[in-house]
Amino acid sequence: MKLCMTNTVFTEVKHGSPLYDEVVALRDALLRKPLGMQFTPEQLAAEAAYFHFALLADGKPVACLMLVPHEEGQLQMKQVAVSAELQGSGLGARLTAAAEEWAKDNGYSYMFCHARDTAVPFYERQGYTIDKAPFTEVGIPHRYMYKQL
Repeated sequence: MKLCMTNTVFTEVKHGSPLYDEVVALRDALLRKPLGMQFTPEQLAAEAAYFHFALLADGKPVACLMLVPHEEGQLQMKQVAVSAELQGSGLGARLTAAAEEWAKDNGYSYMFCHARDTAVPFYERQGYTIDKAPFTEVGIPHRYMYKQL
């Protein structure tokens, strides 16, 4: 699938909506199933307190992430996923930049993530800094990365 980045729309996704279900399916296919994991009803219910975003192409999610409020002014970026056939196209950078703008517009000044080792170069290109020692999460190596917005 070829896609021009300008043909995508950044949108907030309402928890429990049909679009949310599509975003969960994308996250599940790309981030959970490859690790032999699946979402539990309790995990998905807890996501009602989070902010969910997607890039849509022709009304369908092609990239997504969620932001989890933490201490005052801080958000954790989680579950960043880009459709497999579109990875490397710049959609991940567009998605994270739009989420950062949303965060700034809503009074947040600090974003962090637990980046899989394979994603560290991507986050470094987006201006994130590695902090703290490597750690294991969901059975794979991760790094704590942050950015002042």
